[in-house]
Amino acid sequence: MSSVRVLLGLTGLYCAGKNFVGSILEGNGFAVLDLDKLGHIALENRKDMIAKSFGDGFLKEDGTVDRRALGKYVFSRADKLTVLEKIIHPEVNSLTLEWLAARQNIPCVINAALLRESCVFPMLDAVVFVKAPYIIRMLRAKKRDGLPWNEIRRRFASQQFASYYTIQRHGVYYINNWGVGFFSRLNHRCMEKKVNEILSVLRG
Repeated sequence: MSSVRVLLGLTGLYCAGKNFVGSILEGNGFAVLDLDKLGHIALENRKDMIAKSFGDGFLKEDGTVDRRALGKYVFSRADKLTVLEKIIHPEVNSLTLEWLAARQNIPCVINAALLRESCVFPMLDAVVFVKAPYIIRMLRAKKRDGLPWNEIRRRFASQQFASYYTIQRHGVYYINNWGVGFFSRLNHRCMEKKVNEILSVLRG
């Protein structure tokens, strides 16, 4: 990499394989920040506001936020989801900027499903968008999260944002994740090759 830090955004639809692409980028010297995990920290930091807005019923006996119960509740109620986002996003943005400030000379990746809502979106040099067929994403979601099929479909339906990135100023690079079962290893090699091609372009 050059001495100028590269800042990439990594996004994609639910269970498309963002984290695997993130691990490839990490192997290429990037520091990777997962905003989903950072959101968990933000929830705990703002749990008093969560309890005030949604009730103590969304706190576990040990005082931590019951993320699964809260997620299930707000995903089916757009107005409640908006309230939660107003509580969490400022904290996530603050933590994100702190993380970047500590890595000023390191190429970085911001891994986020809702990348466009991050405070760093205007700063990005490029966006890597991971795609996978609907049925493969369904099977991955069922295996990974163990949610009911109707809940998985509801989460899929809430992520109609792919076209947003194509109209922005950022370069957008697409990576297809077709692998499942026997073909996973071959597909992973193809994805690694695609990442290397993208980095070659960014390095100039």
